Amino acid sequence: MPYRVGVFVGSLSKNSINRRLATALVRRSPDGLAMQEIPIRDLPLYNHDYDAEYPPVGVAFKAAVASVDALIFVTPEYNRSIPGALKNAIDWGSRPWGQNSFALKPSGVIGTSPGHIGTAVAQQHLRSVLSFVNSPELAQPEAYIQFHDGLITEDGEVTVESTAELLDKWLRLYEEFVCKVISVNPKPAP
Repeated sequence: MPYRVGVFVGSLSKNSINRRLATALVRRSPDGLAMQEIPIRDLPLYNHDYDAEYPPVGVAFKAAVASVDALIFVTPEYNRSIPGALKNAIDWGSRPWGQNSFALKPSGVIGTSPGHIGTAVAQQHLRSVLSFVNSPELAQPEAYIQFHDGLITEDGEVTVESTAELLDKWLRLYEEFVCKVISVNPKPAP
């Protein structure tokens, strides 16, 4: 049975190049991974007042995170960090205290940007946050993809062979990593 992987797209833009990258990852995913996006668009800004009674959108979000075996974060870089919407989603999923939905779920971080260093700084910030919420992370290979027009089509076709090879390698190693983490930290019986 394939591992269920929740995919977070850090951009809320309809025309997001990171959404294209996420679509390409889903399209190219190996048979051992069943990927589905976990949307973050409708989450209000998190604050501690919600901890007493999560709104339905927060409950549904936490349930979606709980339903998957592993996570992939596809992040743009905004002002040398992660987008506020992505950080907000992590805050929702990790709260209230003691009910962290990300704990022990293996994660992978990837992103694309038109800049030469891709999303390197955002990914480092995201890795710090994921460490705090106890989500084991695939450390290598890192994947900072410089986007240019036509690199990935809207339906997720990768048009440059070297980029396709990079994504395939990243996905294979991510799948191996997920398998290792889950074998060490199996889900408790219901």
